[in-house]
Amino acid sequence: MRASWSGSIAINLFSVPVQLYKATEPHEGPKTYQVHEKDGGRIRYKRFCELEESEVPYDEITKGVEVDEDEQVILTKADLENLPVPSLHVIDVQGFVDAGTFDPMQFDQAYFVGLGKRAPDKPYVLLREAMRESGKVAVAKVTLSTKESLAVVRVVDDLLMLHTMLWPDEVRQADLRTPSATVHANELRMAQSLLDEVTKGFSIEDLHDEYREAMQELIDAKQHGTKPTAPAKPTEDSNVIDITEILNRAIESERARKTGTSGGSGDSGEAAESAPAAKKAAAKTASPRKTAASKQTAAKKAAPAKKTAAKKTAAKKTTKKSTTSRKAG
Repeated sequence: MRASWSGSIAINLFSVPVQLYKATEPHEGPKTYQVHEKDGGRIRYKRFCELEESEVPYDEITKGVEVDEDEQVILTKADLENLPVPSLHVIDVQGFVDAGTFDPMQFDQAYFVGLGKRAPDKPYVLLREAMRESGKVAVAKVTLSTKESLAVVRVVDDLLMLHTMLWPDEVRQADLRTPSATVHANELRMAQSLLDEVTKGFSIEDLHDEYREAMQELIDAKQHGTKPTAPAKPTEDSNVIDITEILNRAIESERARKTGTSGGSGDSGEAAESAPAAKKAAAKTASPRKTAASKQTAAKKAAPAKKTAAKKTAAKKTTKKSTTSRKAG
């Protein structure tokens, strides 16, 4: 792994030389670029100086800040590297707090904290074990690139991990209406049944980036002149207003998805029994006799009008036997 930052963890006079390594690698998918739709020509962006009216090499570019309408301040690389900020080359620990102190909304990037080059193991191990035993996480400040961030250092297995965080004032307040409704006990039981059903057999390892796969399939199809896979039809909006009916359908659909069948099976719980769909299922289970009787009636209507007396007698005997067997059942 390649280190993205080198420095040290500083707790007052105690210092541990470390290096940071990116712990995540987001999916990038197929690399795209801009082209002219009409002829496929590449669209290029050049670093162009408006005063010299010429292209400028990257090593001659620095940063500028507009401080007035017609005035700007130029900041060189040396200016930025020599800012009087303690966290520029140090993970500056401010204190220790309980692990559950922060809202996950504040977390940003994750880094493995490795031992610095030619640094002794003991200071690192001592800090790691002291934090492990205390159950605390370190709150620090660190400057990566050109931005100082709040950070949390914690123990994960036998390594330290650093998570950069948003400052408290960078997290927006939810200026939204809070939904309000009366929830009945049977509806809550049904909702819990759905959660339980979705939880069964769930593994986050089974999830994958479908967008990236679909993009690659589309590119391959266009490259070879074949037809790409058509998108799935969107689920039609249900006209059912009874929320218990909707929940019951969702439970049965989830069961069918996991078993690979067209319908669900098994007991949906006390709440499911009270749902209309459960009643319909019970009605269907109780109806075989009617179905058999209706088939016999239809068969009689479809028979030829003229029959021999012997056939009529045989039919009557068969009917009596069927009736007797049904009564016996």
